[in-house]
Amino acid sequence: MSFKYLLIALLAGLSMSSCKVMSTKSYKALIAGRDSLQARANTLEEERAKLQGDTARLYREMSDLQREYNGLSRDMTRNSGQLTRLSADLQKREARLREVEEILRKRDEATNALKNKLQQALLGFQQSGLSVDVRNGKVYVSLTDKLLFPSGSIVIDEKGKQALKQLAVVLNREPNIDLSVEGHTDNQKVNNLGQIKDNWDLSVLRATSVSRYLTEVEKIDARRITATGKGEFQPLDVANTPEARARNRRIEIVLTPKLDELYNLIGTQKVK
Repeated sequence: MSFKYLLIALLAGLSMSSCKVMSTKSYKALIAGRDSLQARANTLEEERAKLQGDTARLYREMSDLQREYNGLSRDMTRNSGQLTRLSADLQKREARLREVEEILRKRDEATNALKNKLQQALLGFQQSGLSVDVRNGKVYVSLTDKLLFPSGSIVIDEKGKQALKQLAVVLNREPNIDLSVEGHTDNQKVNNLGQIKDNWDLSVLRATSVSRYLTEVEKIDARRITATGKGEFQPLDVANTPEARARNRRIEIVLTPKLDELYNLIGTQKVK
């Protein structure tokens, strides 16, 4: 029974059980007390309704939070597994990176050591148009055409043979070095060279002459050598001057350390 109905019953009982006639003052005091209790009862009813509403709202919020928590827990479980896989994958990639970097470091060391050996062996020819430098992990030995060939010829002269002989001494001691012999010309049209049709022909035949000398005379394994003709299409200097054209007429012997170890690493240890 609510407080309001209890109050009404109480007042009715008091009225019925009393045979004495109340004075006006007592009656008014009783009425005032009743009104005060009624107001208090109304306040408590309002407070109860508010608390009931708050309780229902809090239950809903708690239910929503519980569902969100459950979803986050499931996500955390999935993310934890994914994080573990990513961490393992990262470790594999880092290990592979260290291996590749170590091999490339060894390659660069070998390349620089080879460059130094060649510079020492060919020191006497560097004033005659020979240079040695390193580009992209390869050693480039560049010989101007005047060091190797008479003008317009594909036959190596004696000075050129001496330079190639010194080069071969080093290369025969370095069996793990592959060679690409590249012929280059200037952009001037070829004239009066018999069956040689153009600069491309000339570059190919000069590269072939050098390759044959290195294999047939200096006994470098022919399987290590590739001969190519680049013609006028890869100039060192694009200026249209006699000096620029002289720089462009050259034989470049590109020395590449064999990277079997690196290729094997790439081929057999791919990380997905």
